[in-house]
Amino acid sequence: MKRITFYILFALFLGQATAQSTYSNLQRVSSFQELNYPFETSFAELSNDISIAYFDEGNQSGKEAIIFIHGLGSYAPAWKNNISELSKKYRCIAIDLPGYGKSSKDDYPVTLSYYAAIVSEFAQSLGIDHYHLAGHSMGAQISMVTALTYPEQVKSLILVSPAGIETFTEGEKEWFRTAITAKNVMLTPLDQIEKNIGHNFYKMPKDARFMISDRYAMTGAGDEFLWYCNVIPKCVSAMVNEPVIRDLPKIKQPTLIVMGEADQLIPNRYLHGKSTESIANKGGELIPNSEVLMVKKAGHFVMFEKPGEVNNYMMTFLEKVN
Repeated sequence: MKRITFYILFALFLGQATAQSTYSNLQRVSSFQELNYPFETSFAELSNDISIAYFDEGNQSGKEAIIFIHGLGSYAPAWKNNISELSKKYRCIAIDLPGYGKSSKDDYPVTLSYYAAIVSEFAQSLGIDHYHLAGHSMGAQISMVTALTYPEQVKSLILVSPAGIETFTEGEKEWFRTAITAKNVMLTPLDQIEKNIGHNFYKMPKDARFMISDRYAMTGAGDEFLWYCNVIPKCVSAMVNEPVIRDLPKIKQPTLIVMGEADQLIPNRYLHGKSTESIANKGGELIPNSEVLMVKKAGHFVMFEKPGEVNNYMMTFLEKVN
């Protein structure tokens, strides 16, 4: 039962994998720095020897800045289909959170508040006093915490497939905390991961396959990969330990909530019978100045699967905010 539980949770949260049957000729990397990113990667040096890898596209004087935050198990390239279009009008900055991608890795005291502080310090390190936040899944939950903690910095929120709106009992929270371990993340069978990744899309596009290639490549990165595996359960605990549902009415920034109608991960189908739209609408009801948009034939990675539609929603929203 414990093993089955892990597979269910891994499908729920990670959304990144390596498929043995389709990707048998892939190469591993000795360092995450060898991963092939879609944009030039820069690094910001923060306090406590933390180095944040980031993209900075459309960086021209006078442009409004959008900071993009990835979800659990993911990284900055997950936003590539959005950055390529939005950077024509906005300064688009996507980060790898500590423990992920090309950012530094260590035994960090991971909480959502910790990551919110990282986002704030990162923005300040670039001299950005005010910015829009776009977050996916866990990244959306981090974005909400950042907006609540540093309201003077955050101009608006774009929450894509947001975690943090669905509620869990204390027993369900404990189930999440104990089911995923670093060892399980490291040893997940390839055939099972091949099935898991399908849960993140209504129909997985071909240009999303780099996520699978990269996830496999990471396994050769020694201690870096071990730190990556270690941060996953820490993030799961952080998500259930810091629910934001009670504080949503305190969010004052204009907020856009975007979800795919075919999202198989929110709500958790194994625990709850609610619909994705009901979760989205709940967020819309609790956040005062918000709007909800549902995308047909799209899953949890709606921003990647339907970039044209989602980019249009983002652009329209940002034009109204500005």
